[in-house]
Amino acid sequence: MSGDPVAIITGATGGIGQELSRTLSARGYRLVLHGYQTTEIGRALAAELGNSVYVDSDISDPQGATEIAEQAVENFGRIDVVINNAGLGIPRDHRDLQALEPEFFNQILGVNLAGPWHLIRASATELKKARGAVINMSSVAATTVSGSSIPYAVSKAGLEHLTRMLAVAMGPEVRVNAVAPGLVETERTKDWHEIRAAVQETTPLRRSGTPSDVTQACLNLLEHDFITGAILPVDGGQRLV
Repeated sequence: MSGDPVAIITGATGGIGQELSRTLSARGYRLVLHGYQTTEIGRALAAELGNSVYVDSDISDPQGATEIAEQAVENFGRIDVVINNAGLGIPRDHRDLQALEPEFFNQILGVNLAGPWHLIRASATELKKARGAVINMSSVAATTVSGSSIPYAVSKAGLEHLTRMLAVAMGPEVRVNAVAPGLVETERTKDWHEIRAAVQETTPLRRSGTPSDVTQACLNLLEHDFITGAILPVDGGQRLV
């Protein structure tokens, strides 16, 4: 099967994921939309967009990631783009080390770091055939002492280095880049009043980000075919303060 390009978007039912999905759909992509325990939202989004399928799976499980890649090939015959947007952030006090149980640490790294690895590995053959692209969703927390928890920040730091490693390992056929947002206005962050105020008062651009800001950065990386191994900050300068 040939035709329009095919993109897998994990975490497609969240604020950034929905914006990515609608934007790529409008640009002619066929989509595999992923979520976890968000079947109603995911199916509704797939129906709205058309030429899309929804897969509900645990991406931290290798079999769950493999299922996503298999659905892309079964439904559309190819994989051109993988956007690893799914992420898990659960607030925990950085100073309370005893609150970071091994299960919590493993859960965060399982979704945020192992998950992208599993999906890229499962999609690698098709990505190479298509001379495709991968975009990983990092965070300003990868390079600053911040983030919802220590495991969250560590998972994003690891994801950035995984991006660089895979850019070398998968070139020249596949480009691998990452986007590193700061605070983004979504349903999940709507009650982060103190953090929002601090960002708007101290960062160089004096505002929070939007899902559109992140989506535009992803489009830039998809459209420029001489960029690989890059980490693109989308934070209004938040990493600088």
